[in-house]
Amino acid sequence: MKIRAANPHEGQVILDLILALAIYEKEPDAAKATLEQINSAFFCENPSVFCDFVEDESGAIVGFATWFLNYSTWTGTHGIYLEDLFVLPTARGHGYGKALLVHLAKTCVDRGYHRFQWWVLDWNAPSIEFYKSLGAYFMDEWTIMRVDGQALRELASQ
Repeated sequence: MKIRAANPHEGQVILDLILALAIYEKEPDAAKATLEQINSAFFCENPSVFCDFVEDESGAIVGFATWFLNYSTWTGTHGIYLEDLFVLPTARGHGYGKALLVHLAKTCVDRGYHRFQWWVLDWNAPSIEFYKSLGAYFMDEWTIMRVDGQALRELASQ
């Protein structure tokens, strides 16, 4: 297998994998990103979001990880926030997901980042067990907060 950064001509591949992930997560209508948005975010002059593909032995893309940098004021260092990790159902069980996580962990260590984090859906038991087997743990003392849609517009208008 091979892990590599996505190239500018592969925006549609990223978009297709995002849709496949949304279908897996039972939210296909929530994936609204356009090819133009993907291309302008991932392949601009100074991108702030990144995509790595994992290829099988034949060179076919079988999964991806999208990520961006976060920052901890407590450690004084950046970290990686994993936005999406997805391996095609037909390619699962071959270590591709683990390889992507190892790749990003190495990126953290090599760059002096102190944290690598992500969210997982609470119903996704196979992924939760997989992540735990790699040393990931729940941050039970934290609750995710979000403002979006009309509430975001109302907050912004205050």
